[in-house]
Order: sequence, then structure tokens, then C-alpha cells
Amino acid sequence: MEHIFQQGSKPTSPTFLMLHGTGGNERDLLPLAAHIDPSASVLSVRGNVLENGMPRFFKRLAEGVFDMEDLKFRTKELYEFIDQAAKEHGFDRSNVIAIGYSNGANIAANLLFTYADALKGAILHHPMVPNRETELPDLTGTPVFIAAGTNDPICPAEESTDLEKLLQNAGAQVKLHWESQGHQLTMPEVEAAKAWYTNL
Repeated sequence: MEHIFQQGSKPTSPTFLMLHGTGGNERDLLPLAAHIDPSASVLSVRGNVLENGMPRFFKRLAEGVFDMEDLKFRTKELYEFIDQAAKEHGFDRSNVIAIGYSNGANIAANLLFTYADALKGAILHHPMVPNRETELPDLTGTPVFIAAGTNDPICPAEESTDLEKLLQNAGAQVKLHWESQGHQLTMPEVEAAKAWYTNL
């Protein structure tokens, strides 16, 4: 997968897996990673799917309607890519925290829904429930931050509360943060994510 890797300055800091939204690329969220923890390593990935020329991490049938077969395939592809990248770049595979926005947050959530050992934690900006038909693995103690918009036209509020409940029921420690904005990634929610991360 197309990606950028930046070695962090502190070996004990995590590697941030940066996952952009629809139409973004592997450079979009680099400033976000640097803001949340400048000492962390960064593995920023470009989605392998194109929708009308816009990179995404998996196909969809319509807005908010996921192609579940492709989601499953692309989630496995990303999981295996993280394994390969850890060997190639020499970072600790067990110390990876995903930071995703919109489509990127959705595939990060599906990594959690699919694999108990995929991520040490996750910051999800405006995610939806990726799969309502699956049994989640044991996520006991896995910290997850969800940023949601009360009037998000793409991701209804119940998507955020349902995701929170599903993750909590699997044992994850979830913080759901609300903003009154729509679907955009805002500085207040980034600051809230940073404060949450600093207290991990």
C-alpha cells in the first residue's frame, strides 16, 4: 500500500496509523499526528480503492452503505500490511494506535471489530458502525476515542452511540466526544483527542 513512514524520536512512543477520509491521501493527516504526539512514529497509508478518482479504504454501494465483502477484504489487507510495515520499518507491532477520519475511521473501527490484536488503541473521527452482523473479539482494556458531530449529516448520532456500546460490550474503554459541527474534522475535537491521549 502507498504510505509514508516517519520514525519517531522516542522508542517507547506508539506508531500512529493515519487513515484519511474519502478523497484524501497519505499526507493529509500528518499535521494531526505531529500535534497529538510529536515523539510518535507515523505510518500514514493511502486507501487502495478509487471512487470517482478519490482514494478510499473500501468500496461503498451508496453513501453510508458499505460493500461488506470489500470491507472484509480491505480490512484483512490493511491488517497484513501493518504486519509487513512493522518488519520493514522496525516499529513495535503491538504499539500501534490508529487515527482515522471518516472512511479511515471506519476501517480502523473494523480492524477493532475483526482482530483483537490489530491495534493498541484508536482515535476515530466521525466513524460509523462498520459491521452490525459480526461478533467482536475481546477488546478488554483497549482505549478508543470517538469524536462525533451532533448534526453530522453523513454520520447520524445513533451511529456514534451504537459504536460506543458495541465497543464497550467487547471490553474497550471508550470516550465519546461530541461537537456541534457537522462531518468536518475540527480543532476542538483534535484538542479533545490530544487531551485523552495524553492521559492514557
